[in-house]
Amino acid sequence: MKEKENLNALEVALNNEMTEREFYLKNAKRTKNPIGKAMFQQIADEELEHYERLKEVHERWERNEKWPETIPLKVKDTIVKGILKDSVKNLDKTPERDDDDLKAIQIAIDFESKGTSHYAKLRDNVSDPKEKEFFNLLARIEHGHYLSLKDAEEYLTDPASWYTKTEHHGLDGA
Repeated sequence: MKEKENLNALEVALNNEMTEREFYLKNAKRTKNPIGKAMFQQIADEELEHYERLKEVHERWERNEKWPETIPLKVKDTIVKGILKDSVKNLDKTPERDDDDLKAIQIAIDFESKGTSHYAKLRDNVSDPKEKEFFNLLARIEHGHYLSLKDAEEYLTDPASWYTKTEHHGLDGA
């Protein structure tokens, strides 16, 4: 029965990854902010990769009725955190705040928080080391998205504090 529960949880994850991808693509098209556009597009691309890996695992699991032995269980680490820093460096001025961007980021923060929890629960409910490693990797990447989105939220709500924190300026005059 536990195997069936894990397979069902994997199906939920598949649906979530595609729903999140569509959300990110929609917001990448909608926003006028170049930073938001780059960030939403990157996360959408990473969610597609997660979906493809999960789908491959799911198909093999259904076919063999067990966790696959032979597929590569690798997913690229997220690069979203660097997008905000790199994009800000290349801007002449801070873009105007768009409340729709902020709302989208807050919704995305919730997605990624739930995704992190979901993959951590899957990881904690399996005993196979390869399964644990795979779901732990996905949980870490979703958490990386979460942290990057929190960083973007701070940038949009308080750019001055974000710059101070990011640039590591000291207050000692050095």
